[in-house]
Amino acid sequence: MKELELKYGCNPNQTGARIFMDNGELPLEILNHKPGYINLLDAFNAWQLVKELKEATGLASATSFKHVSPAGAAVAEPLDDVLKKAYFAENIELTDVSTAYIRARGADRVASYGDLIALSDECDESTALYLKTENSDGIIAPSYSDKALEILKTKRNGTYLIMKIDKDYEPRLIERKDVYGITFEQSRNNIKIDKSLFENIPTNNKSVTDKVIRDMIVALITLKYTQSNSVCYVKDGQAIGVGAGQQARLHCTRVAGNKADLWYLRGHEKVLNLPFIDGMRNLEKDNAIDAYLFDVYDDWENLFKYKPEPFSAEEKANWIKNMNEVVLGSDAFFPFGDNVERAYKSGVKYIAQPGGSIRDDNVIDVCNKYGIFMAFTGIRLFHH
Repeated sequence: MKELELKYGCNPNQTGARIFMDNGELPLEILNHKPGYINLLDAFNAWQLVKELKEATGLASATSFKHVSPAGAAVAEPLDDVLKKAYFAENIELTDVSTAYIRARGADRVASYGDLIALSDECDESTALYLKTENSDGIIAPSYSDKALEILKTKRNGTYLIMKIDKDYEPRLIERKDVYGITFEQSRNNIKIDKSLFENIPTNNKSVTDKVIRDMIVALITLKYTQSNSVCYVKDGQAIGVGAGQQARLHCTRVAGNKADLWYLRGHEKVLNLPFIDGMRNLEKDNAIDAYLFDVYDDWENLFKYKPEPFSAEEKANWIKNMNEVVLGSDAFFPFGDNVERAYKSGVKYIAQPGGSIRDDNVIDVCNKYGIFMAFTGIRLFHH
């Protein structure tokens, strides 16, 4: 198949949407339903992300994509009991692939509503059963077990988008796109992200473990497919906060840090034990948790069996102080030390950023102030 007609473009008024190949066949097979333009932008960016994560770490990888940026990404690091409860995965027989996706969706479960999923490995029954309970628009993977395909084809009354990607497909080295009738051309961003990027360490703290190196790799590969400016916080093999598409880097750091804080607050016993009304779906529980954490649940009778015990700002702040060993990646240099100040408040102990600012000395000084490890990678990861 050289060409695939789509439902419409970015918006319904943008007709005549299609994808096509000048030479060769499309590396994509549609197994169920019909994709839209944004579905495929998400799918191809998401697939590149998980393919690179798997190649770099050797672990099954997954991402939850929304509007051409990852809401979350992760590798298959085992889940503890707290995260299983926070991610509504207590009664699921987990596999590496399902664990990776459950972690990826767990980064920002509200943002992942209606996501496009990418898996580095075959979608198995465990992953499909979890997806059955979540609101998602579609999935791309290199293959599907018979049982997984059977389960997914019943999702959304049979309209769940299921796509199979050729895992051996290699794109051409030059990529093009048209903007305002003008064609842009550049080489693909084939830069390899591995541990060699973390050897230039200007901070006093130069101590780093293999686990931290893996998390820095997760952060940078996630950023490689996140709309810039972008910052990503990572802990235990999963993104816990992604700040995408901000004009000011400090705002990226704040957005991602605030998301990381909310992620961590979901592990507090007050949140884990919220008295949801019977029959609530997971997406409704996520919204109820958000309302509780932001203290905007005046209509608690529609959310909870009884009014939950208040979660004060002081309690939240004290809980967040326990967050530690967090990795932060940035797609471009930090121009000011205020980014490090904000990151430190969310438990950041390790930073990977390009370096090269005229204020690098200030950034290094703030890292040293808090005992933070920082590597200058020397590479920028803008994505547009």
